[in-house]
Amino acid sequence: MLDDSGAFAGYGKTELIEGEVVYMNAQHRPHARIKSRLHVLLASALTGRADRLEAIVAGSVRISPHSVPEPDIVVTGEADGEGLIPLASVRLVVEVADSTLKSGLTTKATIYAQSGIPEYWIVDVNGRVIHQMWSPASGTYADHRETAFGDPVIATTCAGLTIATTGL
Repeated sequence: MLDDSGAFAGYGKTELIEGEVVYMNAQHRPHARIKSRLHVLLASALTGRADRLEAIVAGSVRISPHSVPEPDIVVTGEADGEGLIPLASVRLVVEVADSTLKSGLTTKATIYAQSGIPEYWIVDVNGRVIHQMWSPASGTYADHRETAFGDPVIATTCAGLTIATTGL
């Protein structure tokens, strides 16, 4: 893999999306703060569960040879191990968007739905809302709801997982 060989070392942070190497913007404080707080909330809510799910920050997921995105947070049943996070272990993907909402709701949502990721959240920093999508079918998510910051987010595919968003 080119990344393993260091081919992109001089390019800063990138991810592979549909065969295209995409440069990732710097994370400004609003994005980083919300991502950090959301990770703490998810990690805390997942602690001690029988299914051993764990929230990982900025781990790359091998979706296909042409797509290796690096979501802001990945909830997986296989946090330990070497290499990329296995697609089959991913239960929930979270993207935080302050300048990338459009691509998060279109390109990324399509990639995640096509790959069968059960649930996808995109956190709209500016709109102060979480777009929650689930039931992937035919390259799209069949179900969608929005939750305003301050209201609890209830995962639809991870039983018993609820996140209080008051501190976001």
